[in-house]
Amino acid sequence: MSSIPVNQASPGAQLPKQSKWAGLIAKEDWWTVWIGFFIVVLAVIFWSAGGTIKSITPSFAAWSDGASLGKTLADNALRTVYLFVLLLALFTLATSILKVKASQFIPGFLLLFVISLLINLFSSWKFASKYGIEAPLVALALGLIVGNLIKIPAWFDSSLRTELYVKVGIILLGATLPFTLIAKAGPVAFLQASVIAIITFLVIFWAAKAFGLDNRFAATLGTGGSVCGVSAAIAIGGSIKTKKEHVSVTISLVVIYAVVFIFLLSFLIKALGVEAGPAGAWIGTSEFADAAGITAASSFGDDAITSFTLMKVIGRDMFIGVWSFVLAFISVTFWEKRKEGPKAGAKQIVSRFPKFVLGFFAASILLTILIANVSADAQTVINNDVIAPVKTIRTWAFTFTFLTIGLTTRFRQLTSVGWKPVVAFGIGAVVNVILGYLLSVVFFGDFWSGL
Repeated sequence: MSSIPVNQASPGAQLPKQSKWAGLIAKEDWWTVWIGFFIVVLAVIFWSAGGTIKSITPSFAAWSDGASLGKTLADNALRTVYLFVLLLALFTLATSILKVKASQFIPGFLLLFVISLLINLFSSWKFASKYGIEAPLVALALGLIVGNLIKIPAWFDSSLRTELYVKVGIILLGATLPFTLIAKAGPVAFLQASVIAIITFLVIFWAAKAFGLDNRFAATLGTGGSVCGVSAAIAIGGSIKTKKEHVSVTISLVVIYAVVFIFLLSFLIKALGVEAGPAGAWIGTSEFADAAGITAASSFGDDAITSFTLMKVIGRDMFIGVWSFVLAFISVTFWEKRKEGPKAGAKQIVSRFPKFVLGFFAASILLTILIANVSADAQTVINNDVIAPVKTIRTWAFTFTFLTIGLTTRFRQLTSVGWKPVVAFGIGAVVNVILGYLLSVVFFGDFWSGL
C-alpha cells in the first residue's frame, strides 16, 4: 500500500509486544479495519431499526450566492456537527492507543475538518462545477502551497495521518462495490498487476544497479515503485535489512513522484480522451500511492474510482506480502547468508499482508449478502439509506487524505537524495506509465469500460 506522508507512524507502527493478539489494537492498519467496518455496521444497524445515518452525514446542495450558501449551511449544520463528533471519537480512540497525544490530535483534527468543510462547500459552488475545479485537486493544491510555505505546528502535524484516512476511505468504498464485481475484475486485475509489478521492479532494480547502488537499496526502490509505495518500502526494507536512510530516500521519492503523477496522469487522460473506466485502471496501474491515486481518480467520477480500486487495491497492493517473502528469501539466500535474524517464510506473507484489504472485502461481502436477501424495494432503500451516506463519509475521508498529502509533502526532500536513485526511479516510472496506458486502454480498455 502506498502512502504519502513521511512524518507519521508507519503501517507497522506498534506498541511493545504483549501477546499475539496485541497487534489487533496496536497497529494502525488494523485500526483502519475497525473504524471502517464500524461505520458500515452502524449504517446497517440504523437501517434495520428503521432509520438512516443520513441524519449524521451532511449533503450540501449546489449554491450560487450568499443566500443559497447560507441555506445549505443551515440545513446541514447539525449533521456536520454529528459527523465531526463521530469521526473525532473514532480517530482519537485509535490514535490515542497508537501513542499520539490526544491534546495535540484533537485540535489538529478540528482544523483539518474545518478546512475540509470549506473545500466541500467550495466544490458544491456552481462556479467551481462549471469550470471543473474538483475538490480533490483543490485540497491537494491548497495543502501543497501551505505545507511548503508555512511550518506546520506539531499539534496540527499529529492529525495529518494519510494512511489512516485513505485506508478507512477504501474500506468504506468496499461497502459500495458488490463482491460479484470484485470477483469479476479479479483475474484481469491480477494479470495486469503482475505484469506491471514485475517489469517495473526489474527496470528500477537494474537501473539502480547500473548506477552503482547496492542490492538492498535497489530492491527497496524497485518495490516502492512497483507495488504500493511507502508501505512497500517499509515492509521490504524490514524484510531485507535495508539501511534506514535508504528506506527514507525511497519514501521521499515515492511521495514526490506520486504527487507529480496526480497532475501528470490527469493531464494525459484528459488530453487523450480516455474514458472513466480505463482512466481509473491506468491510474491504479501507474500511481505509486493509494492516496494519490484516489485523488487523481476522483477527478473522473465513480467509474474511475471503482476501476482504480479494483486495479490498485485488489491487484497491486496485495503483492506486498508476496514481494516481502520473495525478496527476504533472495536476501537471506544470496545477499547475506546470515544464520540469525528473520528468515523468509510463509509468516512474511501473513505479517506483511495489508490488513485494510480484509476490511475492504468484509464490507463488500456484508452489503452484497444483505442486498441479495431482500426485496427489490428494500434494495432501493438500502441504496438510499445505507450506501449513499457511507459514500458521503468516504468522500470526507478522502478529502482528509488529499489535504494531508499536500500538507506533508516537502519538495525540498528531492534535493537531499542525490541524482542516482531519482533517475533510477524515474526510468521505472516512465516505463510504468507507458505500460499502464497499453494495458488499461489498448489491451483491456473494453473490459474496464464495461464494468
